[in-house]
Amino acid sequence: MTRRIALAVTLAAVPFLAFAQDLPQLRVGMSQDADALDPTLSRAYVQRVATLNMCDGLFTYNDKLNIVPRLATGYEWADSKTLIVKLRPGVSFHDGTPVDAAAVKYSLERHATMSGSARKGDVASLDHVEVVDPLTVRFVLKQPDVVFLSQLGVRAGVLVSPKASEAAGKDFALNPVCAGPYKFVERVAQDRIVIDRVPDYWDAANYHFSRVTFRPITDSTIRLANLKAGAIDVNIEIPPVEMDNVRKDPKLKLYAYDGLGYTGISFNLGRTALGQTPLGTDARVRRAFELAIDREALVNVVYAGAHAPTAQPMPPTSPFYIPAVKPTTRDPAKARALLAEAGVKTPFTVTLTVINQPDSVQSAEVIQSMAAEAGFDVKINSMEFVSSLDAAEKGNTAVYLISWTGRPDADGNIRDLLHTGAPVNWVGYKNAGFDDLIDQARGVADMNQRLGLYGKAFQILHDDLPILYLYAPRWIFGMSSKIEGFTPVADGMLRLNGVSLSK
Repeated sequence: MTRRIALAVTLAAVPFLAFAQDLPQLRVGMSQDADALDPTLSRAYVQRVATLNMCDGLFTYNDKLNIVPRLATGYEWADSKTLIVKLRPGVSFHDGTPVDAAAVKYSLERHATMSGSARKGDVASLDHVEVVDPLTVRFVLKQPDVVFLSQLGVRAGVLVSPKASEAAGKDFALNPVCAGPYKFVERVAQDRIVIDRVPDYWDAANYHFSRVTFRPITDSTIRLANLKAGAIDVNIEIPPVEMDNVRKDPKLKLYAYDGLGYTGISFNLGRTALGQTPLGTDARVRRAFELAIDREALVNVVYAGAHAPTAQPMPPTSPFYIPAVKPTTRDPAKARALLAEAGVKTPFTVTLTVINQPDSVQSAEVIQSMAAEAGFDVKINSMEFVSSLDAAEKGNTAVYLISWTGRPDADGNIRDLLHTGAPVNWVGYKNAGFDDLIDQARGVADMNQRLGLYGKAFQILHDDLPILYLYAPRWIFGMSSKIEGFTPVADGMLRLNGVSLSK
């Protein structure tokens, strides 16, 4: 592997010009309540939005999706299996303990070994972590892995206070202690998550809110009404049908931009009793279900055409997109023929679990109507978001309509969800050929070679249909016109460095 060095950015000392009590507060409306406020256990997008500015990582992404330092100052590949990371000096966790190499080692080992960890797949190639000195850490990999550094730019690179983690044990999520520009204050389930500015944070001069409050408001109409009334300052998920409404409001700003992930239907492939049906065990029945659905019509009806229909885990804007893997054309007659070939009597009942927010329920209703023409009787099971995640994790869903917000690298959109034995492989997918292809892709630096491997892997997914990919969503944020300095990034995060609220 080519030797690469990222140099640290030296920040000029900036005088502290305002006391925390002189700074405004920010109120953010979210579509759902978050799951565990623990970077090791968390699975949900809204959790990352709420904690990104509280729980800093070694690296993050900028608006060009380049990896940039945060708690780290730079990195160097000593060889293809050895990554050396330098840490920012003088940084502390919110409990006053130092952010040092020992804390990095602790946090990465926590991700790798903690019961219930959703990060195990992210760090699967890590053999061990070595403390070189207080500000230098060495990651030694089991084999070359071109994806590992990018994982340190998301949740796998987030650090927690070893002292607080050891003291709290399994209850760490109730009072998370991290090293970001904001610290945890309180959480009231289904009502609010509150974080406060840390005045002595190393980059405090670029954070301009004394307090940030995240409010889960599941009804998109009510959430938008709150934004228009000034009860919240940011709405991170504007319904596409309301885009023009927001654009025309002089008190608001609209940000609409491409994301990194997908929305799809995950099938329980016989992992539990609910999946031991023809739909879960026979790819022909899943193909029939796909043939019942018109992706473009679904996007047009529910999302005003704002999203991009797709049949693969990467969006069309991604360099990892494989043009040859195309959506199947809707054909209810062919779907019925496949069901007959599989010996399935119609109407065949399918219980589709969805999140209890209006667009998800409407999508399910459109799917229900389309599928009926092909011989499927779709029953809609609407659930609160975190409860639906828990149900899927335990195998208590047969068919689940869910989104994955995505990663810049293709590995991040497939490995944890579909590699045999991966921590978020809730569908129970097993395909040795697929596993081998994506394992090979992790060890190849040449982009053309990686694309060849992913092209074959995506075709296998298209044939097996463990997940029926529907569309690649765009991010649509609405904000008060008083918000200044927001930079959209394709991962959909609300990064608050440089963001301010004018009077």
